[in-house]
Amino acid sequence: MGIPPLVHYITAEREGESAVKLSRKGQIYLITVLFLVVPLVLLGAFTYYPVIRGIILSFADYNILTGETEWVGFANYRHIFQSPHFRRFFWRALTNSFRYLMVVPFIQFGSILLAVLVNKSFPGVRLARAVYYIPVITGAVVVSIVWQLIFQERGLLNYILTRIGVISRPILWLGDPRVALYSCMFVTLWRGLGFYMVIYLAGLKNIPRELYEAAAIDGASGWHQLWYITLPLLRRSMLLCFTLSTIAALQVFEEIFLLTQGGANTSTILYEIYNLAFNRFQFSLAAALSVILALFLVVLMVINFKFFGARRKEA
Repeated sequence: MGIPPLVHYITAEREGESAVKLSRKGQIYLITVLFLVVPLVLLGAFTYYPVIRGIILSFADYNILTGETEWVGFANYRHIFQSPHFRRFFWRALTNSFRYLMVVPFIQFGSILLAVLVNKSFPGVRLARAVYYIPVITGAVVVSIVWQLIFQERGLLNYILTRIGVISRPILWLGDPRVALYSCMFVTLWRGLGFYMVIYLAGLKNIPRELYEAAAIDGASGWHQLWYITLPLLRRSMLLCFTLSTIAALQVFEEIFLLTQGGANTSTILYEIYNLAFNRFQFSLAAALSVILALFLVVLMVINFKFFGARRKEA
């Protein structure tokens, strides 16, 4: 006995719906793959390939005039650590880079305090958030010009400090080796507070208000609420921000390049990499120095994850 026409029609209709569903699934998979492939291609072309080429270049001797590359093994690394002249300025730049890490805790805890402040409801809170974030979106060249004017011998800072009696004579904030690096650190601190404040503010929005209300009922002060509620529950945000800030501190370049040009004992590792590559045209040594910097960054990242991830379950 044959299949009734009505049953045959329903079966055919369901098969057609199934085919349509499969085709839609295929479209979704295709779009997903395209969204993944395009960024991977761009990352491979502009990030991964240059990184691999840089690592290879650190084990070679590259002649920019002829374009020839000669494999020399670890000769570039030995030159960095064994050459008296090179070793002297390398350790000086490395020391300055690690001194620059001192800005990390100040910028992070300052950002947390700002985030706690603008997380409250008061008149003008949106304006306050915008004002704190303006340095982040301001161009580095504009920032450097403004702070050069402030740090001048007859600039605004020396004028104010002289008028209130803090100093008796002007200070060369960008020319004195004793204070020039700290002046650059302050500019970095000023620029970075708003950026990390936004990240911490997003983390604060995820903390239930009931915890603070219960703590207030139990008699906990604002400091105790910050120490025992806010900071533990911001651990993941702190891990991200400390990691980004540590990388930025060891890779500081803009402030050094625009404010001091590496003078007054402010040269850092990344500035020396730039100087070797584009002023002295020693690309192989610059590549080797970049690999050494990357290794230092990996070690510091492991320390960051170890410190902030140790109590992740507890938090």
